[in-house]
Amino acid sequence: MYYKFSGFAQRLVGATAAAAYNPQGLKPIVSTESPAPIFGTTSKLAPDFPATDSYLGKNKVPDLQKIFQKADGLPVHLKRGVPDRLLYRTTMALTIGGTIYCLVALYMASQPRQQK
Repeated sequence: MYYKFSGFAQRLVGATAAAAYNPQGLKPIVSTESPAPIFGTTSKLAPDFPATDSYLGKNKVPDLQKIFQKADGLPVHLKRGVPDRLLYRTTMALTIGGTIYCLVALYMASQPRQQK
């Protein structure tokens, strides 16, 4: 199943493949004429490379949709397990540490200097 963002409902809604890959009513522009050649020679296809898009790899979107849409009570930023928890906790530690550092620096800046 395909999804697209609904501007009216402000959430993802089911859609057809054409609507999902061409959001907001945009349609692909397909030229019926071949463009005029820029140079005098024609371009040649490389015979060594396959004509398919095999280099793109496997489509991971359906697997990720299953993970993120599972109703397990976890927030989205923690659904992928240990790496997400590690990043989250590191971010929280740096945020709390930075806040404490700023408060200490503010306290030290607010104290008058001692005269010798």
